Amino acid sequence: MPLIAHVCSAPIAHKADGDDPYAWLQERDSAQVLDYLKAENSYQEAQLADQAELRETLFNEIKSRILETDLSLPSPWGPYLYYTRTTAGDEYARHYRCPRPADDSLQVDESQEQLLLDPNVLANGGFFSLGAFSISPDHQRLAYSLDTSGEEIYTLFVKELSSGKVSELQFEHCDGSMTWANDSLTLFFGELDDTHRPHKLFRYRLDSTAAEEVFFEPDGRFFLHCYRSSSERQLLLSLGSKTTSEVWALDASQPQQPFTCLAPRVEDHEYDVDHGKLDDQWTWLIRSNRDGINFALYQAADTGVVPSESDWQNLIPHSDTVMLDGLSLNASAMTLSLREGGLPIIEVHAHGLPAYRVQLPDAAYSLHVQNSLEFASDKIRLRYEALNRPAQIRQLDLASGEQKVLKETQVLGPFDADAYVSQRLWATAPDGTQVPVSLVVKRDMLGKPTPLYLYGYGAYGESLDPWFSHARLSLLDRGIAFAIAHVRGGGELGEAWYRAGKQEHKQNTFSDFIACAEHLIANGYTTAKQLAISGGSAGGLLIGAVLNQRPELFAAAIAEVPFVDVLNTMLDPDLPLTVTEYDEWGNPEEPAVYDRIKAYAPYENVSAHAYPATLVIAGYNDSRVQYWEAAKWVAKLRATKSDNNLLLLKTELGAGHGGMSGRYQGLRDVALEYAFVFKVLGIA
Repeated sequence: MPLIAHVCSAPIAHKADGDDPYAWLQERDSAQVLDYLKAENSYQEAQLADQAELRETLFNEIKSRILETDLSLPSPWGPYLYYTRTTAGDEYARHYRCPRPADDSLQVDESQEQLLLDPNVLANGGFFSLGAFSISPDHQRLAYSLDTSGEEIYTLFVKELSSGKVSELQFEHCDGSMTWANDSLTLFFGELDDTHRPHKLFRYRLDSTAAEEVFFEPDGRFFLHCYRSSSERQLLLSLGSKTTSEVWALDASQPQQPFTCLAPRVEDHEYDVDHGKLDDQWTWLIRSNRDGINFALYQAADTGVVPSESDWQNLIPHSDTVMLDGLSLNASAMTLSLREGGLPIIEVHAHGLPAYRVQLPDAAYSLHVQNSLEFASDKIRLRYEALNRPAQIRQLDLASGEQKVLKETQVLGPFDADAYVSQRLWATAPDGTQVPVSLVVKRDMLGKPTPLYLYGYGAYGESLDPWFSHARLSLLDRGIAFAIAHVRGGGELGEAWYRAGKQEHKQNTFSDFIACAEHLIANGYTTAKQLAISGGSAGGLLIGAVLNQRPELFAAAIAEVPFVDVLNTMLDPDLPLTVTEYDEWGNPEEPAVYDRIKAYAPYENVSAHAYPATLVIAGYNDSRVQYWEAAKWVAKLRATKSDNNLLLLKTELGAGHGGMSGRYQGLRDVALEYAFVFKVLGIA
């Protein structure tokens, strides 16, 4: 077992009450910390050494279901089709284009295709993350950004597509964004501050020698982001905290001009902006919560100047039961992304025709607009999938509503979607709230208690809609059910659902998850001795909290990059993202907030009782959840808990928040986690 004690000559000060015996693990890059993490990794490897053959079997099994060599669905834009290719053995997809066929089909002409970017060469066997991949409006240049450490700090590049010449832009601390103006010479990019927050926007002209700062956001709660409108006629600068936003606009054909604000920020007013056409008139579309938390839609005529808030006219009023999640625009229609009854809905408003909703076959599913294609197109593409149905790219004719499946993710080998049953269940929380649960199980296992893998998140208003997984078949085919607990704090049932699981209501997230587990047990889907739970990041906080509150309810737990040292992190404003997180968790400098966070923070509440077997994954270069949160939590658990169940820590020393890069490494990570669950639950 690795060492869990260390005497630090210069302990790190913390504001939380009491001593923190594991604060020394925050001494990044010290020999003692690195030795400790390596010892934990060695211990994890030794404890799971008997599973090496099983992990390799799982890896090959999962890989055998995936079409390793494949062509993505080409996207038409201007004179080209743009697409990617994956090749067996390669970790990353290559990016290509070819001339657009005269018949406007999606047929790729391999004899004329041009390789735009090969991440396999750029990665060179190390960590690799592609940030921006942005073609200039004249199709002559590619702007792209790379992170080669996992720290989410990017280097910027521009490639001349006619000659292949690549230029590295000599700017530091970049957030990875790169947005073209319509002259195809001017780029806008963001810079990170010391807390890893995009706080400055720069303008850079390729024939210039220096970048010009065009915007600075001093408020530590606000992130900035620049993007092109659907019409490609406007550049939009969004400034947002967790609760408040502000948008500025600039004519994309006049990139040297200043941005103009649409509506100055007002606390708790959130809005976002797009530009396009309605009834053949150029217009601004604004999604805003000023009339209600589920958002309404407004329009303002394009008169040649950026409209002020007084120019907004209500187009679609606020609804108490339907959440307006977003919209997309092209020349022939406006497409709304809605949420109702815990499910995503696509509603189309084609110009001059009655509005309609897209009809779908499953009871629980994931659906979003994947690509609105070119602005002039009369079609859009939807991505649709369910727990038992592989992802489909569906083409929607906006005028007729006709759907056509253009591509379905293949599952190689024997596979029958009807061999698995997908259900939507409802659990009752302690306060009477009905909490949705999405479940999938092999049909012949239905009706009897089975091992079950329960996943949760519940933060930031993010919706955890059901998704298909090639890897998950390795669970289902071994008789293990899979479920998602759609707890409060997520966005599945709208803004009110999110607000009911944040700040002073955060305990609802944990109580909901426990209620979902109890419902699955009480209704005969599983038993406590067969129940494994998992979550990552803020979902790792969820896992840590419920392990403290109801450890006897679970047999195994997996926490990936878990946000478990909440109190100490939120008391340190110098850490990346802390100040921006006050709107989500609260500022513990306030006594009431301090007490509230301390009451549920996983690290603070470790106690001397029996915990389930637990596997914890961390990324050493993680800038969102520092590696030491997992390390400290495991150390405290190891010294405090009263059982002899497995407790393992794996720190990816060359990765960040998203884990190791590359698709094959990702499969090996899944194989490790599944094998851990099999070991704990005694599944052959």
